[in-house]
Amino acid sequence: MSVVRFGSSKRLSDVAVFGKTVYLTGQVGSEAASLGDQTRSVLASIDRLLALAGTDKSNVIQATIWLADRSDFPGMNAVWDEWVDKSNPPARSTAQVDLLVPGQKVEITVVAALPD
Repeated sequence: MSVVRFGSSKRLSDVAVFGKTVYLTGQVGSEAASLGDQTRSVLASIDRLLALAGTDKSNVIQATIWLADRSDFPGMNAVWDEWVDKSNPPARSTAQVDLLVPGQKVEITVVAALPD
């Protein structure tokens, strides 16, 4: 079984698919945007990349969310709650970290399954 990659550069791939599992690289929003706008942009990118791989948010197995500021947790959750498939919520972890690019407030990565 081989790995299928999308959006690859010398450093990373936006998407890697192995078997029926889809791995996305961490998605970040524009540094100038508000937390809500960054989160919506990140989730839109996730939707686009999942579609590229042949799946969607209803098949997300696990999500990891990194926030630059823990006080942004409620605001990020409000946007997440609008986006997440309420019938199929993934396992999820959220942590506060020092994101590498100044102005970035949120980074999200997901692992998803391909549908049967």
